[in-house]
Amino acid sequence: MLKALLSLVLAATPVPAVTPLSLPPPTGPARIGTVTAHLIDRSRPDPWVATEKNRELMVSIWYPARTVRGHQRADWVSPGIAARINPPGSPYALPVTHGHLGAPPAAGRHPVILYSPGFGLERTSGTTLVEDLAGHGYVVVTIDHTHDAGLVEFPDGRIATGAVAPPASPGEEEKLLEKVLDVRVRDTRFVLDQLGRMPLAATMDLSRVGMFGASMGGATAAGVMHADRRVRAGINLDGSVVGPVLGSKLNRPFLLFGSDSHGEQDETWTRLWDRLRGPRYRLEIAGSAHLSFTDHQALLPQLGLPAEQVEPVVGTIGAHRSIAIQRTYVRAFFDRHLRQRGGGLLDRPSPRYPEVTFQP
Repeated sequence: MLKALLSLVLAATPVPAVTPLSLPPPTGPARIGTVTAHLIDRSRPDPWVATEKNRELMVSIWYPARTVRGHQRADWVSPGIAARINPPGSPYALPVTHGHLGAPPAAGRHPVILYSPGFGLERTSGTTLVEDLAGHGYVVVTIDHTHDAGLVEFPDGRIATGAVAPPASPGEEEKLLEKVLDVRVRDTRFVLDQLGRMPLAATMDLSRVGMFGASMGGATAAGVMHADRRVRAGINLDGSVVGPVLGSKLNRPFLLFGSDSHGEQDETWTRLWDRLRGPRYRLEIAGSAHLSFTDHQALLPQLGLPAEQVEPVVGTIGAHRSIAIQRTYVRAFFDRHLRQRGGGLLDRPSPRYPEVTFQP
């Protein structure tokens, strides 16, 4: 999506002046470190490309840092992906994150949150929310679901592209989505298995694990919670739900957090809501749209495109307000259910956030 819109800008700008795009600064007190890891699951072949004998994944870990002195800020995407989505001649420079490469972790063991992106999107697409959580004392692990994501760059420079074939007929769509979900759940559980063996394991409290994701990533959070009790709390950001969780009784905390039209149009939310047996929350943000819950909310308004191109994607709500609301409620949920602290923000509507409605 961002690549397509950048291409529109490039085509309409004959002599561009390069303008840097930016992500909003995190609100937490902690400085942020980040590292990437290449994980290989030798127990299974790649489910989308038959010639690949092992399932390969890329993850990033975002964490509170003891110091960031001498550690440069990480780019939003890796160099090979940057060259593909923002080629030479573009009037924009892609963002730099607020995470510092390889910075030493802060003392202590911190709750862990997993992040899964939407179908076709990369692990970087939720950076605005991810690094804010890290700045408030969480370790956040973002996962690329290879060949489901549009672009995944490995340390040797290989770039894996999307390889999920569209369904052969409309009747096959649900079966395909169930396979996508199953692969993602397996990916996530493998990542969970590996966390205790990573160099940053000492900074992770793996007895306090949550998960969130946008769109299909939100369905993945629910699917992982159904399959794996290590994940104690989850959030679905505007994603339809698929898979076995719709027939189960999920007894751990879950938040459905969506755009103001999503819940009314998606019967899978009603089905899941009726099956939730733990603490449950269903919130909507007025004026938001499906990709409001990704970095597109921050970046698309900076491109100078007409409203008729931007508003269907990220809504009419202002970017700063939308992001502030999402950060506040996502953090309040994990603070309550992974740290057993926080106020009553999730209990009732707040006059500070009139855009947020609580659904029965």
